[in-house]
Amino acid sequence: MERLIELDHKLFLWLNNLGNESWDWLWLLITDKWTAIPLYALLLFLIFKKFGWKSSLVTVVFITLLITATDQLGNVFKDAFERLRPCRQEGIMEYARFVAVRCGSYGFFSAHASNSMGVAIFLGLLFRKVFPKMIFWLIAWALLVAYSRVYLGVHYPGDIIVGMLIGGLIGFIFYKLHELAQQKIFKKD
Repeated sequence: MERLIELDHKLFLWLNNLGNESWDWLWLLITDKWTAIPLYALLLFLIFKKFGWKSSLVTVVFITLLITATDQLGNVFKDAFERLRPCRQEGIMEYARFVAVRCGSYGFFSAHASNSMGVAIFLGLLFRKVFPKMIFWLIAWALLVAYSRVYLGVHYPGDIIVGMLIGGLIGFIFYKLHELAQQKIFKKD
C-alpha cells in the first residue's frame, strides 16, 4: 500500500506541475460547478424533448438522487479514510501548485469526479439509441472535470480514479433502476 501511495504522490506532482499560470483560469472554470449549467440545460432540454414531461420528471428525480448518492458517498469516504488532500499534505504541498480557491481537509475520493462520471454514464446510456456517441463526449467532459482537480492541487490521481469508478458504477446502477421504474410507472395495460 505504501508503494501505491508513493506512486500516487509522484504522479500527482508530475501532473500538477505540468500546469502553467496562463492556463489556471481555464481549469478553475472547468472545475466550477456553475460552468456546467449550459451543458446541463442542453441535456435537460434533450431529455424533455425526447421523453416527454412525465417520463422526464422521473428521469430528473433519478439524476438528482444519483448526484446526491455520489456526493454523499464521497463525504462518507472522506470522513472514514481521512486522507489529506495534496494541498494539506506535508512533503507534497511544498512542491505542488495550489491553484484552487479553497482546499478542504480530506480528499479520498473526489466527489467532483464521481458526480460527473455518474451523470455521464447515466445520460450516455439513456441517450445511446438516439445519440450513440454522446456517451463519449460526456465521458470526455467527466475526464476534464476529474483532471482539473489534480491540476488545481486538491486531489491525487488515485482520488479521481476511484471517484470516477464509483461514479460510473453508481451511474450504471441508477440507469438500470431508472429503466425498471419507467417500466413500472408507465406500463401499458
